[in-house]
Amino acid sequence: MINRELIRLKLVQITYSYYQSGGKNPAAAEKELLLSLSRAYDLYNSMLLLMLELNRMALRLLEMRQSRANRLGEADLVNAKFVENRFMKQLESNKQLKEYRNNNQRFDWADQEEYVRSLYGKIEESEFYNAYMTSGKNSYEEDREVWRLIYRHLICNNEELDAVLEEMDLYWNDDKVIVDTFVLKTINRFTPESTDEQPLMPEYKDSSDKDFAIRLLDKAISNKDYYYDLIASTTRKWDIKRVALMDRIILQIALAEIISFPGIPVSVSINEYVEIAKMYSTSKSGKYINATLDNIAKRLIEENKLIKNI
Repeated sequence: MINRELIRLKLVQITYSYYQSGGKNPAAAEKELLLSLSRAYDLYNSMLLLMLELNRMALRLLEMRQSRANRLGEADLVNAKFVENRFMKQLESNKQLKEYRNNNQRFDWADQEEYVRSLYGKIEESEFYNAYMTSGKNSYEEDREVWRLIYRHLICNNEELDAVLEEMDLYWNDDKVIVDTFVLKTINRFTPESTDEQPLMPEYKDSSDKDFAIRLLDKAISNKDYYYDLIASTTRKWDIKRVALMDRIILQIALAEIISFPGIPVSVSINEYVEIAKMYSTSKSGKYINATLDNIAKRLIEENKLIKNI
């Protein structure tokens, strides 16, 4: 689940904090980076568990309504379709998610009952929920689709949820947008044939991504002076110290990637860090990062100091 897009974001955050705290302990920065990436995986699992907690809330409310309807002789008017959702039963029985929940007790959505109840209320008010509940269909695809819509429209881009998550873990501040894409991919991977062995996203696809994170941080920090010389030679009109700290750090990490990872095309690296600059720095930073990296890469290639694809 932890991909290079997320790794680059985390590297910028961690490197910025590293220099803000004095820049004296690279080993501590590496430890912090790996912890931060691990917490992103916690968030992925926590979002899956939030869906389960919403389903449990639906079941509790259904039981209350069923009891009231029984007293009034209106039991046949209670619709149990949502709690009998087949996709949700698959997720509930998933061994990988159960193992995660059993081994990680720091976060429990049951402790956020008020928020879960509020969010479930929004589900019941939604058009797609009501269309699902009144549909004459009875297909697995419909069961899975309603949860995809719930997640996409009510859990993604939810400022109230973002505030709850920030209280639960400060590491989750900037992770959710990326994590949401992986949760949606996970939902789409379930099929009618999925068993309790259905694989969820692993923490790392393979060891190469973890190695990429560690090596890139090391190169960015240990070769800082060389990268700053390259940046200074491209910004002759003013001292590099006048370049915003965040821009310097983004350039520093980007140059470490461009120079130290020949398998990654220059254009890919530049595009990734331009997007990060737009997210974390000033409105003009994207163009500045793009121009500076492009100029440095072309010069290094012309001088035969860099051999790779543009």
